[in-house]
Amino acid sequence: MKTVMYKLPQDADKAYPAAAKALKNGGLVAFPTETVYGLGGNALDPAASKKIYAAKGRPSDNPLIVHIAEKESLYKLVMEVPEKAKKLMDRFWPGPLTIILKKNDTVPLETTGGLDTVAVRMPDHEVALEMIRACGLPIAAPSANTSGRPSPTKAAHVAEDLAGKIDIILDGGDVGIGVESTIIDLSGEPCILRPGYITKDDLEAVIGPVAIDPALENIQSGRLPAGDFKPKAPGMKYRHYAPKAPLTLVTGSRQEAKKTLLKLLAKAKAEGKRCAVICEFYKDFEGKADVIYALGSRDDTLSISRQIYDVLRDTDRQNVDAIFADDFGLDSDGHFGYAVQNRLMKAAGGKLL
Repeated sequence: MKTVMYKLPQDADKAYPAAAKALKNGGLVAFPTETVYGLGGNALDPAASKKIYAAKGRPSDNPLIVHIAEKESLYKLVMEVPEKAKKLMDRFWPGPLTIILKKNDTVPLETTGGLDTVAVRMPDHEVALEMIRACGLPIAAPSANTSGRPSPTKAAHVAEDLAGKIDIILDGGDVGIGVESTIIDLSGEPCILRPGYITKDDLEAVIGPVAIDPALENIQSGRLPAGDFKPKAPGMKYRHYAPKAPLTLVTGSRQEAKKTLLKLLAKAKAEGKRCAVICEFYKDFEGKADVIYALGSRDDTLSISRQIYDVLRDTDRQNVDAIFADDFGLDSDGHFGYAVQNRLMKAAGGKLL
């Protein structure tokens, strides 16, 4: 298969009609959102959802998120929309918030990973919204990468993983946030299944108390779910966002983290390994690591989130044997840093020092 890439906005006259045609015919289109690039297919077509899983090499029990362009479209996909969901839609849509509700028979089980619930969001990106409107379909779209790899934050990342496997890539430039949407389950009592830019504090300011799923809390502590665990949302079960080299995540204050990272680097270098370090400031590790990724102050979480997947991908190109990363002190469940630490923890496979 030849994958066609369109640059937006300059190719808009050709891009949107071509994408709409491909999606209506059961094809796959990668497109930007405000979080990461998504790999889209017709959410109501079981065959299209199967194609998504195949293109990504994704386990079929890992649910897909359905993307819509109008709030009203949600009512066509679910059994009912509770008041709390309406409040969150009014406050955060379009935006990086995915809401899980009981699905109706319109949505096939192939899209939901066999669950009786469906995850839905309305992205805050003009390319995504225009594409969805052009085809007139709800679009199932996980991240547009090979399963388990770092998520794509630019079109080049998509091409790196999926060129030749999908029909079209819509290149809308770099994304604005850099980590996937917050997922809240409203099929029962409100519960966060995946942290994101919309935080626990943000949600509770609108609908009151919100729990955090125990499986998510285990991930933050370095304990990944067992093999028989059935995920209720994307990113809950499997190792994700992972570079090829093993990644070790280091927690603690600035000075504690720096001290531990230097010890780890010295040991690995003594063993003849080519090492990378992901840190705040370059000068702290100059001459100590083969490759240094200085993401800046831990006080600027959004800047870190925009860079992290690109950095993880670059470690593959640098052919390093080991990666050591500061967790940037991002451990508060009420703040955006919790989401960034979650992605780092998944990338490390739970390896935390």
